[in-house]
Amino acid sequence: MSPASDAVAAFHTVHGTAPAGVWSAPGRVNLIGEHTDYNDGFVLPFALPHRLAVAASPREDGILSVATLGDDGQLQRSGELKIADLAPGTVEGWAAYPAGVAWVLRDQGFASGADLVIAGDVPSGAGLSSSHALECAVSLALLGLAGLELDGSRDDVPTRPEVARWVQRSENDFVGAPTGLLDQTASLCCTESHVLFLDVRSGEQEQVPFGLAEAGLQVLIMDTRTKHSHAEGGYGERRRGTERAAELLGVKALRDVTPDGLSAALDRLPEDLVPLVRHVVTENQRVLETVELLRAGRLADIGPYLDASHVSMRDDYRISTAELDLAVDAARAAGALGSRMTGGGFGGSAIALVRDADLEGVKEAVEAAYEKAGYRRPRMFTAVPSRGAGRDEL
Repeated sequence: MSPASDAVAAFHTVHGTAPAGVWSAPGRVNLIGEHTDYNDGFVLPFALPHRLAVAASPREDGILSVATLGDDGQLQRSGELKIADLAPGTVEGWAAYPAGVAWVLRDQGFASGADLVIAGDVPSGAGLSSSHALECAVSLALLGLAGLELDGSRDDVPTRPEVARWVQRSENDFVGAPTGLLDQTASLCCTESHVLFLDVRSGEQEQVPFGLAEAGLQVLIMDTRTKHSHAEGGYGERRRGTERAAELLGVKALRDVTPDGLSAALDRLPEDLVPLVRHVVTENQRVLETVELLRAGRLADIGPYLDASHVSMRDDYRISTAELDLAVDAARAAGALGSRMTGGGFGGSAIALVRDADLEGVKEAVEAAYEKAGYRRPRMFTAVPSRGAGRDEL
């Protein structure tokens, strides 16, 4: 069964009737461009085939009820939440994510109640943006219940980038996680068989062809199954550090520091900020050069940029872990064309660009390295660039 059909079946279990509709959104993998989004930079994500679905029906009493189907097949319920009373700090745990979306949409004029039932197969805690997939699917469901389908013909329908900013606000101000715009935009705006080249500052988007199958390549996801959380301190510390560096340099954001001007900029900064700035500036350049190769159809040639990205995140941004480093090193040693950690860091997943013929050997090498190190066996799967968020057929 698909996440959408699972959500519909669970809705019937909870409410004894079919939902009015079901909407879903994908998790994402960032091919390259890490921690550049909140520095007004460039990112290059693609959507996973894994999705979170929300089956929904309207209510007339201004109440939001949320239930979620766990991996164990058990339903968890949030209890009833009065949308008019929602405020940051009023909802804790997993229910804060859908509640935060309802809080933001209330301020946009969408305050009607709803029954929501959630199901999905995006691996949680893997750095693949399961929370953003949930928030994006909830936003589409609540808008859909109000008669507003994204990409519809009505003039009052918000754009996908606009909804992405609403979701970011719910994450930043309601949940309390200082995330940028990468994950929400990827979940809402990615398309099948492409990576999304996003200029975060301007909002300009380009769907860049990423035909892995035609090139005889695979992107292998290596989930270390170690803790990953944006709401904890390391991510926020680095974001604050880059903002302080931009202020000291007199620029709006680190996006404005060019590779040619990097050395002079670093000379003006305190020692603790130097590696953070070096990572952001060089990572932006790696995104631009990767995009040029993909536009030319040279998918197999992007590997060195993935490798350099990981070294920068490990040594300069200092967000990697022993488990991530081992996955990357083992994949490279077994023939991967390039490999890097992906996502916010401090756990989660790494990716490897692998030739079809080398895939099984790379997987076996990573598993053997983890077993030798005494680590928990990693979860591995290949990622196919997939469609963004939308309404599903019942």
